[in-house]
Amino acid sequence: MGGMDQFNTAGEDITLFRDMLLRCLEKEVIPHYDQWEKDGWMPKEAWLMLGAAGMLAPDMPEEYGAAGAPFEVNQMILEETCRLNLHALSTALNVHANIVAPYVNNLGTPEQKAHWLPKMITGEVVGSIGMTEPGAGSDLAGMRTTAVREGDEFVINGSKTFITNGLHCGLLVLAAKTDPSKGAKGITLFLVDSSLPGFKKGKGIQKMGQHSNDTAELFFDNLRVPASAVLGGLNQGFIHLMQELPRERLGIGSQAIGACEGAMAATVDYVTQRKAFGQSVSQFQNTRFKMAELRAQLELTKAYWKQCLHRFKAGVMSTEEASILKLTSTELQVKVTHECLQLFGGYGYTAEYPISRFFADARVQTIYAGTSEIMKEMIARSELGR
Repeated sequence: MGGMDQFNTAGEDITLFRDMLLRCLEKEVIPHYDQWEKDGWMPKEAWLMLGAAGMLAPDMPEEYGAAGAPFEVNQMILEETCRLNLHALSTALNVHANIVAPYVNNLGTPEQKAHWLPKMITGEVVGSIGMTEPGAGSDLAGMRTTAVREGDEFVINGSKTFITNGLHCGLLVLAAKTDPSKGAKGITLFLVDSSLPGFKKGKGIQKMGQHSNDTAELFFDNLRVPASAVLGGLNQGFIHLMQELPRERLGIGSQAIGACEGAMAATVDYVTQRKAFGQSVSQFQNTRFKMAELRAQLELTKAYWKQCLHRFKAGVMSTEEASILKLTSTELQVKVTHECLQLFGGYGYTAEYPISRFFADARVQTIYAGTSEIMKEMIARSELGR
């Protein structure tokens, strides 16, 4: 079962964009991807190439140079890149096109949108989001980065860590405390140009997986931004973050589904060809039952993903639903890649076989964008109250 069946509602647009995406990836990305992984770096030329191919935020409005495509197209891109074992690329695209671009489009002023979106759509500017800090991950109330008003400017001091696209970053959606006395309710979002004085990028962080996705620490030393850089309302950052989280977690669900499909397809190919004790590994009951179990769980997850997609498009997807999707889809991804790697035996532990990358790249999915434990707490609050 291919991953495309859930996109039939968007019809020919999805098929057209999928064909364009696959041609682009096969020609411009896949031949170079192993080297990017070794280098720990996806070159800026790749961003420009993807922009020229219309693959960066294609669902943004046409007036900014995008295709004005259905929302599902962006989800398809995330799913397909993970199905093809390009998870680092998919995560970079998720942050840039499925998180930062919608923040700008949904919350930005006409001037902010006109300035940033065209550059993001071409790949000239790469987007990042700055929430996580060395001492504050999912706990936004513990944020220490501050933005102090001085006349027509805000002076920003602090740091962020584990920032996806941090080294390529041209635009950072930055969360900072503008009223420390209010905790999480004193946070404001800013659109920060990374070329400004006082904005420093640290070295890339070495990771267990997703090597070619640049992840970095960012530092702000008396960084001055104009008051016009505020995104949305003053001290409204927490509300804005909550409003945008469903789309972010829907995108991670798309990634998880794609990765599961890709890992299972690679495993089917392997166990069908591999012989042991005079027969194909696919003929052992353990193999058959494992793959049947994983397929059943994946189909249930895909069904819930579809339900969430429809509710998101209708504007009624809740934080609880987003948390359930994020929890179940990413935990399943970790399970699928774990179980599939086991069926490869010793070969699964080698870099030669693709399942090892599926396995390593999956592990962070239950951590970033809200850990599984935080997802459980969010679900519990909806179910049981605080």
